[in-house]
Amino acid sequence: MTLIRFRKISLTLLLALGFAWNPMLYAEEAPPLPPGLEKERPANTEEPALPEGLDTDEGLEEPPLPEGFDDEEEDAKHLPFGLSGFWEARFGVRMQSDPNEKEVSIGETRVQLQVEQLVKQAIFKLTNDFLYDPVLDEHEIRLEKGIGFIDLREASFLVRPVTFVDLKMGRQILTWGTGDLIFINDLFPKDWNAFFIGRDTEYLKAPSDALKTSLFSPWANLDIVYTPRFDADRFIDGRRISFFNNSFGRRTGREAVVQTENRDDWFKDDEIALRLYQNFRGLELALYGYRGFWKSPGGFDPTSQQATFPRLSVYGGSARGSIGRGIGHLELGYYDSEEDRSGGDPFIRNSEFRFLMGYEQEVLQDFTVGLQYYLEQILDYDKFLRNLPAGSPVADEDRHVITLRLTRFLMSQDLRLSLFTFYSPSDRDAYIRPKIHYKIDDSWSVEIGGNFFIGDEDHTFFGQFKKNNNVYTGVRVGF
Repeated sequence: MTLIRFRKISLTLLLALGFAWNPMLYAEEAPPLPPGLEKERPANTEEPALPEGLDTDEGLEEPPLPEGFDDEEEDAKHLPFGLSGFWEARFGVRMQSDPNEKEVSIGETRVQLQVEQLVKQAIFKLTNDFLYDPVLDEHEIRLEKGIGFIDLREASFLVRPVTFVDLKMGRQILTWGTGDLIFINDLFPKDWNAFFIGRDTEYLKAPSDALKTSLFSPWANLDIVYTPRFDADRFIDGRRISFFNNSFGRRTGREAVVQTENRDDWFKDDEIALRLYQNFRGLELALYGYRGFWKSPGGFDPTSQQATFPRLSVYGGSARGSIGRGIGHLELGYYDSEEDRSGGDPFIRNSEFRFLMGYEQEVLQDFTVGLQYYLEQILDYDKFLRNLPAGSPVADEDRHVITLRLTRFLMSQDLRLSLFTFYSPSDRDAYIRPKIHYKIDDSWSVEIGGNFFIGDEDHTFFGQFKKNNNVYTGVRVGF
């Protein structure tokens, strides 16, 4: 790392610390405890709020029954065993011709069933989706990749052996960090295909098979997540979304689906993630650590012609609290690419420094604006350039991204208009996500949205997807 780069990072860290200790920061209320355990949790156990759209309980709440059946006793009769769920249909088409993909981007029908039971001191939770989408040619059930007509979202149980310890074991949705649709220290798996084709935002989070241990104390709280077998992202591999493939030097899709090495040895290809956090006078502070692998392929084996998941460690921190009438947050992380610390291997991703800061405020009644700035810096950039294979596209040392979220509620908040925009001045590309969501009644809702990619170059982060512009619509009924 050069002296100039070290000074840039040091200046960023100083600005981050100054931001974090702003005395204007506020105290948030503690989140609700799991049912049946409310009286047992000690003080100072609040967790940071999840990014908007990623509260995994949002789409899983038990909806009210139709009119005339809203009595609680009647609910119990109609929904035995705590069963709830929804049926949903979504259809989307591409806005341009893409020789590498089908014209229809999504055409699925989905039923989700969820049951949650408290048995003595344990809470059992099972959430399973049954779906069919003819856009995919492959329907064999592969739970970890989210392929097939069954998508097991959660199968877990939560126990509290002592008052200051929670244990949650099994398949579960995990998330932490402060970013709004940008993740630095959240190294839990994501489903980027679902995000880009128009599924509900909750499906951006893919499930993990893990053991989560939470330790609470008056001084600080600690979460430890151990995943005995590597859970990769459901990354863009060409099945649904075409992208710029470095191996071919062009955009590819269904005709050249990415093949990857196996990282499936139990207790060998494992991951561990930690979060130490606490509130200080309303300021949420957290430190993070992770050891595992690049979640999406970060390497390539020229011998086997397969994409690889090199080892990765991440160290970072975050702060979140009030500034004026809004809420500010910042987060940073150092990505240690363990298999190429010198930066000289052209087939393994270099180490990186990442930084994020953001602010959100309700500027008018029912109208919220959120802004974020994100930096992704390649370390050992000189070696990266020297060892880049001839003909490969050259990435900038610093990738800058600015995001804007606009959210407007109308008609007694039954109608929600939202727009989320990513813009990168360094890559000169953008990604725009408009959405209209209307709640017809307590059970039915409809949604219209789109995913639009803009870019001058075929190889930049968002520009590579510009043949995947799509619009979609969906309808959902809860029960």
